[in-house]
Amino acid sequence: MAHVIVIGAGQAGASCVAKLRNQGFAGRITLIGAEPVPPYQRPPLSKAYLLGDMALERLFLRPESFYTEQDVELRLGTTVSTIDGSAKTVTIGEEVLQYDDLVLTTGSVPHRLPAKIGGDLGNVFTVRDLADVDAMSAHVVEGAKVLIVGGGYIGLEAAAVAAKKGLQVTLVEMADRILQRVAAPDTSDYFRDLHKSHGVDVREGVGLARLTGTDVVSGAVLSDDTELDVDFVIVGVGIAPAIGLAETAGVEIDNGIKTDAQGRTNVPHIWAAGDCASFPYRGERIRLESVPNAIDQAECVARNILGAEQDYVAKPWFWSDQYDVKLQIAGLNSGYDRVVARRGKGATVSFWYYRGDVLLAVDAMNDPRGYMIGKRLIEAGKSPAPEVIANPETDMKALLKA
Repeated sequence: MAHVIVIGAGQAGASCVAKLRNQGFAGRITLIGAEPVPPYQRPPLSKAYLLGDMALERLFLRPESFYTEQDVELRLGTTVSTIDGSAKTVTIGEEVLQYDDLVLTTGSVPHRLPAKIGGDLGNVFTVRDLADVDAMSAHVVEGAKVLIVGGGYIGLEAAAVAAKKGLQVTLVEMADRILQRVAAPDTSDYFRDLHKSHGVDVREGVGLARLTGTDVVSGAVLSDDTELDVDFVIVGVGIAPAIGLAETAGVEIDNGIKTDAQGRTNVPHIWAAGDCASFPYRGERIRLESVPNAIDQAECVARNILGAEQDYVAKPWFWSDQYDVKLQIAGLNSGYDRVVARRGKGATVSFWYYRGDVLLAVDAMNDPRGYMIGKRLIEAGKSPAPEVIANPETDMKALLKA
């Protein structure tokens, strides 16, 4: 009986095993996860779950009974030590498992602060998994002083939750502006104003020099010599693909686990999907850190294990919830040279990224209609003139028929 092993019980891993069964695979499936809980949604961790608005069971992608019903061997709290690509085996402690196909959905790991600047002190948290947020939640109480290091989406989402819970929030971003790596100044300006309106002390162009405290963090010294009293720290300074296990099998690494257009690595019968995998996209090699990519790429790999021979065609889209604002992003803005704004009522606005005359991406704030139209235009390869987008009288829906 053919045996497919999937290592990494997150969104991609769960999607892969479900699709294998959905497509009629009758062989053995083993899904291995390092955490002691079934596969769950990660985006709500820094939002609804941390706020206390979502119960643990609602985080689960599927009830645990699903895996039993689908005859998927779910091995939780389990760490794979090595992979032997030649022998087609994985090692778990003293146990060796044989596979016919192996899928790596190992996800990513958060960057942490170096120990030499206090990163190993108590009450310094990342926001990556359930254990992180459970440990942090006891400190998210009204009046507590929190320092958030990093002005990307994770840091901003955590700041929004903390502010809503009545904490005193200071956010520091070493770059010139928040969201500098991922968004235009227009989007940065929007979210800076949003956070300041909710009482968050946003400090840009200021890094963390060191954390202070004996065993538990009690303060911080910033790069401008400012000293802060803090009760706890949230670190949101990016993530890196989890590639260590792949390297034990001799899998090629290039901004993550390198795959071809169908999800294969350079080692026969080893595949990869999700945050850990890089793949060809429009003449480049990219890695997408998003739930939609994890699902779609993992399902594509499942079909290809069964012989579909389908290339994965990415349709990049992302979202972020902060206060009462929903940001939806379609496309990839890399290489943009112009941004035009389309403004609606109140907090509704969208920013449209162009390279020359080509529409690349859209950031839509509380503008689901603009987002959906932008997404469909990008996927269809259509690029309305920037002045047409900026004109509030434009019938946006008509652009799809042009």
